[in-house]
Amino acid sequence: MLSVIVPVRDGAALLRETLPPLLAILPPGAELLVVDDGSRDGSGDVARGLGARVFRLEASRGPAAARNRGAAEARGDVLAFLDADVRVHADTLDRLLAPLADAAVAASFGSYDDSPPARSWVSLYKNLAHHFVHQRSRDEASTFWAACGAVRRVVFESAGGFDEGYRRPSIEDVELGYRLRAGAHRIRLVGGAQVTHLKRWTLGSWLASDLRDRAIPWARLVRAGRGLPPDLNFTPRDRAATILVGFGLLALVTSILEPRLLALAATMLVVAVALDAPFLRFAAARVSPAFALAAAGLQLLHRLAGLLGFAVGWVTRRPAACQPPHRQTNIGGS
Repeated sequence: MLSVIVPVRDGAALLRETLPPLLAILPPGAELLVVDDGSRDGSGDVARGLGARVFRLEASRGPAAARNRGAAEARGDVLAFLDADVRVHADTLDRLLAPLADAAVAASFGSYDDSPPARSWVSLYKNLAHHFVHQRSRDEASTFWAACGAVRRVVFESAGGFDEGYRRPSIEDVELGYRLRAGAHRIRLVGGAQVTHLKRWTLGSWLASDLRDRAIPWARLVRAGRGLPPDLNFTPRDRAATILVGFGLLALVTSILEPRLLALAATMLVVAVALDAPFLRFAAARVSPAFALAAAGLQLLHRLAGLLGFAVGWVTRRPAACQPPHRQTNIGGS
């Protein structure tokens, strides 16, 4: 049996767009559980009216806790997680679940598609970059993604579920993926299992997310000995480009005192952009050459935010208020 779990926080308008197509493709016998993470806009009532089983956390505890609550209430032996702001395609679930026909595979996840409805250049960049990274990455994955992912219930429970110390949408799914792999469980990336991401990004919200919710907590995972995955956006090419951005900007600042370094700075930044040529060609073909030029600048900002966030995360500790005394314990409970 399949249980599909959707966490939501103040997403009533999104649920009206995303739940009907999801309900339309649920296989016979499957259940849909929506966990309302302390919403104030009637999200739970909307989900209930559309036909989902709804559970509510009275105070917002974040998507990790919401997903764990859904897993605890679920009846299925396979748990599929979908974010409230993604709209499934007709074949999303079939493709996502296909790898689990192999008993050796414990989990699978998909990808955003390349047709996000938000058309601002920041929104296009963020969603298309994510799509591009997942499409080029290897099938045997080293992390997990909960916006469109599935895992065997017994494996999820044995791993302890999501770490509820992550109180915001962050890398709680990545961290779970590390634990799954540490337990010798196989995870498959299914590029064809795609969803449409409805989120609208601004420059500020995107940079804040990259810094606060991605780079800083990921650095803390690395410092704790988890390491960086060899694929996704950590390929050797990506690492080289990020290093070049760091040294290029350092040379640019230093050129105030030593003007001869200006040419070196420019060269390093140009090479960093050149290393992103495959993505920029994709951006030009998918949107326009002008957008690809903007995407090159946004890539530089993305890499700079990653460097700054990684530095902050490396030298700071996770706030005590965000560190649970133990891993989630009510998985599988009532």
